[in-house]
Amino acid sequence: MPTEREKMLAGQLYDASDPELRQERDLCRANMRLFNQDDNSESRADLLKSWWGSTGKNITVNPQIACDYGTNIHVGENFYANFNCTFLDVCEIHIGDNAMLGPNCQLLTPLHPLDAQERIAGKEYGAPITIGDNLWLGGGVTILPGVTLGHNVVVGAGAVVTKSFGDNVVLGGNPAKIIKKLTDGS
Repeated sequence: MPTEREKMLAGQLYDASDPELRQERDLCRANMRLFNQDDNSESRADLLKSWWGSTGKNITVNPQIACDYGTNIHVGENFYANFNCTFLDVCEIHIGDNAMLGPNCQLLTPLHPLDAQERIAGKEYGAPITIGDNLWLGGGVTILPGVTLGHNVVVGAGAVVTKSFGDNVVLGGNPAKIIKKLTDGS
């Protein structure tokens, strides 16, 4: 029988009040307090390298950050996130190399049942977010559960990405749509 954590990561209904998951979230909150109160960018990067699921060597993340677990976040080399980003990682978040996130970006993997009784009972589920290399998210972008973005994707400020898109596109709006196709990196 799978654990609640295994069900969570698989995108199945799970019980968020499970003691193991509560303990992991408590550890995450302790790490967030350390990170968000630290004025030194090098020690913040070291904390992320030891806490998040995986990172590249070159990582810069400005406080404040918020996440559920941290251990389900995987970012590549040359990752940069500006102030006040949220990574709700009940399912895995994977971001490739050379990513830049503007301030107030949200990457959200959790989902809640439409059935009121399941919600009231504390059941949840989620869907992973997967993003390729060379990402640029403008300020205030929201990426919703289950979205996959290809390589060389730019998302304009304030956009809400509700579905997946391939490589070499500029997205904008709510819901986000393709504004421009990129060729030869421009």
